[in-house]
Amino acid sequence: MRLAVLAVPSLAFALMTAAVYSAPPEKDSFGKTSKGAAVDRFTLRNKAGVVARLITRGATLTELQVPDKQGQLADVVLGFDNVTGYEGDGNQHFGCTTGRVANRIAKGKFTLDGVEYTLAINNGPNALHGGVERNLGQVVWTAEPFENEKGPGVIFRYSSPDGEEGFPGQLDCTVTYQLTHENEVRIDYVAVTNKPTPVNLTNHSYFNLSGEGSPTVLDHVLTLNADKYTPTDATGIPTGEIAPVEGTPLDFRQPTRIGERIAQIEQTPTIGYDHNYVVNGTAGELREIAKVKDPASGRVMTVLTTEPGVQLYTGNFLKSQIGKGGKAYPHRSALCLETQHFPDSVNHPEFPTTILKPDEKYTQTCVYAFQAE
Repeated sequence: MRLAVLAVPSLAFALMTAAVYSAPPEKDSFGKTSKGAAVDRFTLRNKAGVVARLITRGATLTELQVPDKQGQLADVVLGFDNVTGYEGDGNQHFGCTTGRVANRIAKGKFTLDGVEYTLAINNGPNALHGGVERNLGQVVWTAEPFENEKGPGVIFRYSSPDGEEGFPGQLDCTVTYQLTHENEVRIDYVAVTNKPTPVNLTNHSYFNLSGEGSPTVLDHVLTLNADKYTPTDATGIPTGEIAPVEGTPLDFRQPTRIGERIAQIEQTPTIGYDHNYVVNGTAGELREIAKVKDPASGRVMTVLTTEPGVQLYTGNFLKSQIGKGGKAYPHRSALCLETQHFPDSVNHPEFPTTILKPDEKYTQTCVYAFQAE
């Protein structure tokens, strides 16, 4: 951001202004895991007063305080107050870095270079979100805070060993979160491997722009820059078809209240929105792919990505689990917009590939940008 040069009336004012622009991330303890691993928390504050908090377990976004049209802050992401909450069965991947392979892999199997690999089955007959004991959202990452002219941030690093959760190759991952002074949460991913392996990372934050714990997300208005989606079978695995959204309840190309047509898909296997959209534009280029507005608060979230797809999920399996501050998270009280490659891409050669090779570098950027109107 380019700053205008202003006449400064006093040295005290100048020092105060400099302090706002250069406030480093704050670090404290978030407790220990059930196995005794220490979990650190980092608090990021930008010059506009927006606050983001992140923990090393799962490289997870636990809190995001953004202003409404009256300037009042509210936390817009679901989460828990302690490590015990994140380790409990109420945690449905809240805010974490999801992988090695986000979304579903059919029957937990894939073949690579003539070798069949078998993964844990944890979603009907399929594998979901990278495993059951040591997926990337469950392990403790190392962390390095930083601050520059764009805002404060944290660099998370984790090395997943060869064979972890059944995946081949050592995967060295870096996830960088930055809270910019433009009220953006920017997430940059980098990964390298020593063997060919599937990689599909995403952030799995659940958003309610009225504030976490608000009863519904169905009154939010959504726009998706996507003309097509990937139809699935009854277990959520793509059929391979790329179909138009036109004429279906999945069409959000114009601003549409999320609850307006959800009844039309309540009796389908997804029991609500849980669909992968083929977003318009060129994969690899950072582009705007979604906008969500909460008419009550005036908060608006714009989503940008370099990925070919985004999974829209409307919290269909939230179960009134108790989250931060004793608040319940009821059915459909939040939505996820998970920027990623298509589900089960490792078994669909016609889809954009998720195979990372040793001479390549996986990169991805996602931006959640906030304003009020």
